[in-house]
Amino acid sequence: MTSLSDRRAEPLPDDAPHVLIVDDDHKIRDLLARYLYTQGFRVTTAQDAETAQASLRGLDFDIVLLDVMMPGISGLDLARQIKSERDIPICMLTARAEAEHRIEGLEIGVDDYVPKPFEPRELLLRLRNILKRGQSTQTPAPPQSDEVRMGTLVFHIARGELKRNNETVKLTERERDLLRQFAQKQGTPIQRYELATDETTGNDRAIDVQINRLRRKIETDPSNPVYLQTVRGKGYILYTD
Repeated sequence: MTSLSDRRAEPLPDDAPHVLIVDDDHKIRDLLARYLYTQGFRVTTAQDAETAQASLRGLDFDIVLLDVMMPGISGLDLARQIKSERDIPICMLTARAEAEHRIEGLEIGVDDYVPKPFEPRELLLRLRNILKRGQSTQTPAPPQSDEVRMGTLVFHIARGELKRNNETVKLTERERDLLRQFAQKQGTPIQRYELATDETTGNDRAIDVQINRLRRKIETDPSNPVYLQTVRGKGYILYTD
């Protein structure tokens, strides 16, 4: 079992998703571990099912990346055991010819699969999509009103229109999307990976830059935000009037 903590220039935020990588091929395991860590994941690896089971007993994971073909307990058997005990999303790695394994995995409740060989970027996007789907089942109902108010500002969620004293405040498409996400979950922290796009792929610096630009549009003092605040260990939160 390997836990990474020193291969990233900047420390991971407290709310970084934790992935368990289970694969008997150490080259693939190490490649995935390094890549996902640089993309904002906390990473633990295991070379077989037994090691993975020990990690699962002692640690909490947001998602498991699991190879189908392993010596001893197979990936499918481990997936079946995990799904019978807890609700952790699982993404499986399969050879392209293993259609029957993919079908069996879906029947077990596996959330997605990626055929080998694969592009790391595609895998990253699949993992993030799985995590976002899991978050969507836990989010509160959207506000009944289509408007949110922040002092002299009013944001119309459906239209994506921001006004200050009835004067339109220009927003970029990205700023509009971000503000809509926050408005639909006002009062609830949103983690960085939920705000990621294909362009940012969870890059903390890129997302922070986008948040700072949005703050300049809605805050009187962006360096001391009142409405769009950072919640340590939980991401960002929008407070409204």
